[in-house]
Amino acid sequence: MTDRASDERAESNLLERRFQLTARGTSARTEILAGVTTFLTMAYIVLVNPVILGQAGMPVAAVAAATCFAAAFASILMGMVANVPLALAPGMGLNAYFSFTVVQQMGIPWPIALGCVLISGFCFLVLTLTGVRQLIVSVIPPHLFAAVAGGIGLFIGFIGLKNAGIVVASPATLVALGPLTQPGAALALLGLVLIGVLSIWNVRGAMLIGIVVTTVIAWIAGQVTVKPEPYSLTMLTETAFRVDLAGVFGVGGRHGLGLFEILFVFLFVDLFDNIGTLVAVTKRAGLIDAGGRIPKLNRILLTDAVATMVGAVVGTSTVTSYVESAAGVQAGGRTGLTAVVTGVLFLLTMFVAPYAQLVPLAATAPALIVVGGLMLLPLVEIHWDDPQAAIPAFLTVAMIPLTFSIANGLAFGITAHALLKAMRGQATRGDWFLFLLAALFVARFVWMGGA
Repeated sequence: MTDRASDERAESNLLERRFQLTARGTSARTEILAGVTTFLTMAYIVLVNPVILGQAGMPVAAVAAATCFAAAFASILMGMVANVPLALAPGMGLNAYFSFTVVQQMGIPWPIALGCVLISGFCFLVLTLTGVRQLIVSVIPPHLFAAVAGGIGLFIGFIGLKNAGIVVASPATLVALGPLTQPGAALALLGLVLIGVLSIWNVRGAMLIGIVVTTVIAWIAGQVTVKPEPYSLTMLTETAFRVDLAGVFGVGGRHGLGLFEILFVFLFVDLFDNIGTLVAVTKRAGLIDAGGRIPKLNRILLTDAVATMVGAVVGTSTVTSYVESAAGVQAGGRTGLTAVVTGVLFLLTMFVAPYAQLVPLAATAPALIVVGGLMLLPLVEIHWDDPQAAIPAFLTVAMIPLTFSIANGLAFGITAHALLKAMRGQATRGDWFLFLLAALFVARFVWMGGA
């Protein structure tokens, strides 16, 4: 018993030194629960990403393995290198662009598309090493930091409501209330009540308990149907190291300038989605200092760049930070141990990837709804009686969920901030990068409007 207790103390001391648990007011148990919670809220990507990339002609089983590996590698690296509770995986939105626009509409073979992802990751790396990405973060004023956090909260909540079937598409009003008597919506509402009750009783791991209980009820009610396809880890070889860099650089000249457009979109969307998610999650975790700076920002951004490059090599679209990390933060995650636990679970999922559907969307939706609501707290920091702060903040908050894009919300907010600053005569030479950024956003919107 003495030896066992000694081993446990040694392990505890190792975790303490590596992740600074006490300094951040957390414990190994809390971090593990938070990591599991984050994993459960983003595990859907194991099912969704292969389906989307499969429509680009990529082998579905191989993409499933690549998705798990990329998410595991990126999350563990983020936890170990940057010590933040930020999990990563192949991003939604960019995977659809990869499959439907790049491969299907533009006729680019998927190995060349993967090459574009790899090159964009390299560009992220260069921008980080040269300080450009850090410079972008530095020009975001405090009221937009708060607005991004609130906007992403609405975004997360909306995703949860959509996944549950509580909010559905409507040709007349764009969105409408869905049929609440449907099994998915009813289960989600039950889970929402359960998480809410446990939360007000200050039960540790309330969201994780809610997800597990709702999943069990879904199984009992027959709402979970598992039909796994034949699967083996060796299938990863069907996508790994299939990147076609020669095609990216136009050998044969068949794809022309279209490849530059692809690289720009991968670069731009991932850059600003990552910045928005990073700001929101670190703010919610209390990791932003009094001066509005994010500690170890360089390490975080370098990890993201490397993760995108590794993801392309193993066979998946752009790897990015996940807003669902906020669920783990809400569950108490404050250190990189949360991200490491999430990554380890993704690694284990590689062996059973087809069984990830055991946790239905209706079970994870309540956690996203609760987290989304709680992330609105930073909005109180905005001086809503000051139009110079209120207008850019509102545009940021509104455009993130309404356009389903963190990048668009940031673009509207930063552009409005720059314009109002100039109109008020407050612009200085030190604001040159802010106005350059705003000009690029305007050019992007003009380009998109004419596309």
